[in-house]
Amino acid sequence: MLLGGIARRSAADLAAMRRAGRVVAEMHERTRAALRPGITTGDLDRIGREVLADRGATSNFLGVAGTYPAVICASPNEVVVHGIPGDRVLEEGDIISVDCGAIVDGWHGDAAYTAGIGEISPEARRLIEVTEASLAAAIAQMVAGRHLGDVGHAVQQVVEGAGLHVVDGYTGHGIGRSMHEDPSVPNVGWPGRGPRLKVGNVLAIEPMVAIGTPETDVLDDDWTVVTLDGTWAAHAEHTVAVTDDGPEILTLP
Repeated sequence: MLLGGIARRSAADLAAMRRAGRVVAEMHERTRAALRPGITTGDLDRIGREVLADRGATSNFLGVAGTYPAVICASPNEVVVHGIPGDRVLEEGDIISVDCGAIVDGWHGDAAYTAGIGEISPEARRLIEVTEASLAAAIAQMVAGRHLGDVGHAVQQVVEGAGLHVVDGYTGHGIGRSMHEDPSVPNVGWPGRGPRLKVGNVLAIEPMVAIGTPETDVLDDDWTVVTLDGTWAAHAEHTVAVTDDGPEILTLP
């Protein structure tokens, strides 16, 4: 049901969403294990398809907006999000953001990680670490009685405190029977503002962080989002539920 604009999920709903989340987690594990110089972004998509087939799940990415052609997003270096897998070869020192989703019994899971290919620069490593830390800080706010603004504020404080930038215009989202549901979950915010979080709320929280400008452009494929100045970006995401015992990450193994 809906309360305060955010759907509240029952215990049975959350059990189903955990099953979808475990499929997403396996997609992460198996794509991470394959990362090495010489692999292509298309190879990673094939691994994602294999996991979905093995687990009897379906993709919530394939065919989005009638055009998205893959089951993962693979976004190297200057690509922020929505990179279409293909023949791009990953090289030593690159970073890659891999965003995966799955549907099990009509319920959705969605999560992303960024990782390095071989040895990466200290700057790239710090970018990934700050992005992950901002996600962890936001997840810690997923407690009954907190507000949606507390979630975004947590991301913003970590990112800006590290001298990096929250990417403009892209947010997390509610999730459940659809991949993208209300509310939008900004990566900036004011503490104590916005809807109050309640047990059963589930959000996909996804900081997108840039080294340089927070401004972006979309390539001619109408999907691939890149930083306007060509500097590198990272993306981290989990599907997280508010429970009586605090935050629960549904997209962990």
